[in-house]
Amino acid sequence: MLDLGEIRSVTKFQRNTKMYLGHIKKSRKPLVLTVNGRAEAVVQSAASYQAILDRLEEAETLAAVRTGIQQVRAGRGIPIDKVERQLRKKH
Repeated sequence: MLDLGEIRSVTKFQRNTKMYLGHIKKSRKPLVLTVNGRAEAVVQSAASYQAILDRLEEAETLAAVRTGIQQVRAGRGIPIDKVERQLRKKH
């Protein structure tokens, strides 16, 4: 969730880039940048961004597994030996 205290103008960010980058790296909280008072961009540390990507990948994997389980339970699965034959024939 975005911290409303972490909103700055792009101009302020440009004037104090090193300070803000140090702050977001230390706090691990994103910084919202505004142009003319409207949110335009979010800046965050590389570590925080990677953590989000990792969680997204895990969530997508779990969703795919759940879908596969539901398909098997509904009788729409393909037996492993049939899949293996198809793959061997194809490759």
